[in-house]
Amino acid sequence: MSAEENARVARELGDAFNSMDMQRLDQLIADDVVWHEIGRSEPRHGKEALRAQAPGGEADFDITGEPHDILASDDHAITLVNATATRGGKTFKYRTAEIYHIRNGQVVERWAFSDDTEAIKNFFA
Repeated sequence: MSAEENARVARELGDAFNSMDMQRLDQLIADDVVWHEIGRSEPRHGKEALRAQAPGGEADFDITGEPHDILASDDHAITLVNATATRGGKTFKYRTAEIYHIRNGQVVERWAFSDDTEAIKNFFA
């Protein structure tokens, strides 16, 4: 896919997460995705593992992200995000870099890096 198409996938993925559009997320994420999370030593494998921890069901938090910039190539996209998490009446703001390996219009692997991993781990502990 082209850099422009991969940038579009990254943008649509962020929009779908913010609106919790599960149908669109299902289309944009590969069934066998490998999902690396901030503060978690082992990645989640597959969409079912992601669904098990997604906000909206049993989760006690919400996260929204506002893209600051999206950079892309023929294989990857990176979204720089200003994120806001809410949990237990508290709000936490942080920045991340979301890195996506994209194949055939779907994210097959994702990594996230933050400006303050320890603060994120403490907020969600």
